[in-house]
Amino acid sequence: MRYSYTLGTTRYHFTNLAELMAKATPARAGDRLAGVIAHTAQERVIAQMALADVPLKNFLNEALVPYEEDEVTRLIIDTHSADAFAPISHFTVGDFRNWLLSDAADGATLAQIRPGLTPEMVAAVSKIMRNQDLILVAKKCQVTTAFRNTIGLPGRFSTRLQPNHPTDDSTGIAASILDGLMYGSGDAVIGINPATDNLAQCQNLLHMLDEIIQRYQIPTQSCVLTHVTNAIEAIELGAPLDLVFQSIGGTEATNTSFGFNLAHLAQAEAAAQSLARGTVGNNVMYFETGQGSSLSANAHWGLDQQTCEVRAYAVARRYNPLLVNTVVGFIGPEYLFNGKEIIRAGLEDHCCGKLLGLPMGVDVCYTNHAQADQNDMDTLLTLLAVAGCTYIMGIPGADDIMLNYQTTSFHDALYARQVLGLRAAPEFEAWLEKMQIVETDQPAKLVDAMPDTFARTLEHLSDSDSSSNARAETGQ
Repeated sequence: MRYSYTLGTTRYHFTNLAELMAKATPARAGDRLAGVIAHTAQERVIAQMALADVPLKNFLNEALVPYEEDEVTRLIIDTHSADAFAPISHFTVGDFRNWLLSDAADGATLAQIRPGLTPEMVAAVSKIMRNQDLILVAKKCQVTTAFRNTIGLPGRFSTRLQPNHPTDDSTGIAASILDGLMYGSGDAVIGINPATDNLAQCQNLLHMLDEIIQRYQIPTQSCVLTHVTNAIEAIELGAPLDLVFQSIGGTEATNTSFGFNLAHLAQAEAAAQSLARGTVGNNVMYFETGQGSSLSANAHWGLDQQTCEVRAYAVARRYNPLLVNTVVGFIGPEYLFNGKEIIRAGLEDHCCGKLLGLPMGVDVCYTNHAQADQNDMDTLLTLLAVAGCTYIMGIPGADDIMLNYQTTSFHDALYARQVLGLRAAPEFEAWLEKMQIVETDQPAKLVDAMPDTFARTLEHLSDSDSSSNARAETGQ
């Protein structure tokens, strides 16, 4: 279907919905690289005006990726609820935006229409929103999940404690975990990106994390961010696995490049749920996404990178995740060139994920060759916290020494809690008070001294590190 818009004496034409969506997208490096970007700012505004006039029903009749060739498209179309869509079925994209910003679209109403929203509808409306619109709409959406604690409740702001180490050294990982816990971090998950991603190492790290959580009775969950097929094997071998992880994309070809399909995710979800390791809930999946992954895999079907990203959220919501995380600036400046593009993408991803019913977190991050700095990350962090973001990353010094990128630190999350009056997950908050990590009835205020229990742990870690150094010096 062709789309057009007339401005004065000039008529602009767009070959199909995919081209219109791409040219309506706020400028970013990845779309320029893919050759789908609007040629001028004027063309972009014209495309946005034309997109605003498109009926939402068109997205059900014009697949951006062919139904016959893509299992993600089939998932989107086959699971769409006509009943949930009915109240907004007469809207154009512009009408949808105006309604979302109105008082009529409260949290309960948005929850009711979620099954009737396709990712393409949600991506389209985000393209004609200002940053403040994205914040306001996301703030309305409450998404609550649970495993050993409850994530996403109003007024709560969680963190993934990310204790990565370049050699998976157990002492280094344990020290980072201790550091994070002392800042009140880790209620979303304690999650390690393994430096060596094989089954044996995955099992070792899972046992280590489980031992720490059990020893201190921490009401949180662990995850080793290994491939989904490794997780399935680890479960079969009896490993203490809480959450299954997988990076996902918005097209079948993207996911094929990652080495999995939807059947693998269904198998993994069933296997993890069968372990029944959760205490207050049984959401067992953890997904990560990022704008540009489909383009990197040459699997974007000519779509803009943000539309591909939002299609990935259809995959995520099918498997009832505890956590979804857009790693917004990780791929690099080829896709999001500078701080402005990273901030915009982070707000888009968070809003679109929340509209589709996902427990959306954002890795507020950048690579060292991007035109961005920590001040840009402070801005995005603050905007996301205002928008009701479910969780962010917590890493020692905001510097991931294994993945070599810059993100947010333990004290960054504490800053957001203090400034905005936010709190950790309730079960985790109670544990922080019990362990004398935070002041009683002042959950964003740390105690002045390290609790005795953890002081002894730190001494043990120091002794272990000294012994390791001694063995290294003697060649043992």
